[in-house]
Amino acid sequence: MKLNLKSDEGKAIFMQLAQKSDVILEGFRPGVTGRLGIGYDAVQKMNPEIIYCSISGFGQDGPYRDKVGHDINYIGIGGILGITGQMGGPPVIPASQMTDIGAGGMMATVGILMALVHRRKTGKGQYIDISMLDGVVSWLSLFASKFFADGEIPERGGMMLNGKFPCYRVYRTKDDKYITIGALEEKSWKNLCRALEREDLIHHQYATGSQGDEVVAQLEKIFLTKTRDEWAEYLEGFEICHGPVNDFQETFSDPQVLHRGMILEVDHPTEGRIKQLGFPIKFSETPDRVRLPSPGYGEHTREVLQDLGYSEGNIETFEKSGVI
Repeated sequence: MKLNLKSDEGKAIFMQLAQKSDVILEGFRPGVTGRLGIGYDAVQKMNPEIIYCSISGFGQDGPYRDKVGHDINYIGIGGILGITGQMGGPPVIPASQMTDIGAGGMMATVGILMALVHRRKTGKGQYIDISMLDGVVSWLSLFASKFFADGEIPERGGMMLNGKFPCYRVYRTKDDKYITIGALEEKSWKNLCRALEREDLIHHQYATGSQGDEVVAQLEKIFLTKTRDEWAEYLEGFEICHGPVNDFQETFSDPQVLHRGMILEVDHPTEGRIKQLGFPIKFSETPDRVRLPSPGYGEHTREVLQDLGYSEGNIETFEKSGVI
């Protein structure tokens, strides 16, 4: 629904909705909902069981509280951008919105579900403060534990999972495409070396320095002898962690992606039959299904207001005065 929260009538409608709701999720800058008179303190007084979640870039307190930012800024400050890319090269910006979707939306989802469990046990609601920067920093656990132990600053391309070792890298193929090799386990690496007829490399799985560079160079030369798909077919005969680097056309025609229902076709009232991404969580008792297409902005304003008990006359007045 559309609702003007700067109007007294709009705030009153919001509060009526808040009074009968389980969860409020907001993404304004810190302090905005408080200034509007619809913050957690105001809502909690009339609905003590409310779960009120705020998502912001840096959180509701701290020296960066009022800074503006986007995904690239949060992963930069949070350390992930600094360790992403090839050794000696510049940082590489991830293509997916790591903080918007993961460090923000998914962290909020987890927090809300935890709060719902707590409320079921205690009858109490609570406020949840989600900082996208906090979420980014929390993903550094593997690298941070080592840094805390030895004080060594991780380098781009200089760690186990970002390109340091020959056994865990991306290699270019004959057709100018790429294949991923994730042979971290000794067995997988041995199988790779045998598949490539280079058993002399078995003891160089974690080679570094000039020796590591030489092993990588030899593997690069080998992988350039076949196309990506030829390698994929050939390596399937061995137990090796490998896979193609797909473009979107390839990803969305991949047999596993299709089998898992990650593409849905939905009937839309104005757009016809459209494709959208599927639901990534599979339930045995409550399988996912699309009941309705996503609503247009303000599509259900009138319906929501009627459900709250407002008359047609009230709704028309709201429209004329810009409340909705």
